[in-house]
Amino acid sequence: MQTDPSSTENATQTTAQAASDEAVKLFNDWQDISLLPIVAVILGVWFAIAIVRWLLPFLAECGPSQLRLYLLATIPIIRLVLMTFTVLWIIPIVFNPTFQNFLVIAGGASVAIGFAFKDYVSSLIAGVVAVFERPYRPGDWVEINNDYGEVQSVGLRAIRLRTAADDIITVPHLVMWQNNISNSNDGERTLLCIADFYVSPGHDASAVRGAIRDVAITSAYLEYDKPVLVVLKEEPWGTHYQAKAYPFDMRDQFVFITDMTVRGKQAIRDAGGVEVTAPYTATEKKRSPPTNQF
Repeated sequence: MQTDPSSTENATQTTAQAASDEAVKLFNDWQDISLLPIVAVILGVWFAIAIVRWLLPFLAECGPSQLRLYLLATIPIIRLVLMTFTVLWIIPIVFNPTFQNFLVIAGGASVAIGFAFKDYVSSLIAGVVAVFERPYRPGDWVEINNDYGEVQSVGLRAIRLRTAADDIITVPHLVMWQNNISNSNDGERTLLCIADFYVSPGHDASAVRGAIRDVAITSAYLEYDKPVLVVLKEEPWGTHYQAKAYPFDMRDQFVFITDMTVRGKQAIRDAGGVEVTAPYTATEKKRSPPTNQF
């Protein structure tokens, strides 16, 4: 039995055309798409993220200081994993997952996003990088663009800082590409605090230094496992003392510095020192080389 070559060629062309049409079909047929599972998954993931954002900070506040930092740091990672799972689960239901369609979607999306949402997408990409590089974590005290505060949350687009004045500042991750980020504790449960004192010349430096150190080591906020150091530097107007110590809880850093400052001023007077009365301006401070940190 002989096969008609023309019919074979037509069948081949029909099959190829059908495969091509199937490949370029972007969306699945609407009757094949079940909206109920999609809505259920979105609501379930949203509910799970809400529980994570409430439960982990609650457990972090009830637990030890070191455990608090680890729990807070897992929040953006869990949220990223849940959102990634949602997207990967929904895409095959709505779209026809072929390589050609992937190229079409990726090309069109990249052009549209590149023009319309360049900064927003840059912040999202920087947020994903921040999850893995961890330049800041929830619970860290950071300074970004002269804003200093505790990282309350790390989202995919931005982070939220709570300052000492109890202000909430939203900082997009995009600043990570453009500015330096100063992290005071970098995941540790405490950080270095510095109390400054400015004393006129003509005093017993050894006695004043010892008095300031006694003030630091007798503070109720001190972390006793960390070193306490008092350094000084001679300036044209007198002597600049710095008491460097770590508080037991980094959230006590401001009251710790206040405690050292108040009692240190009295200790300096008891040791025979006199604080300078001339104003110490920011311009004069910038001219002075910085004191080395330990």
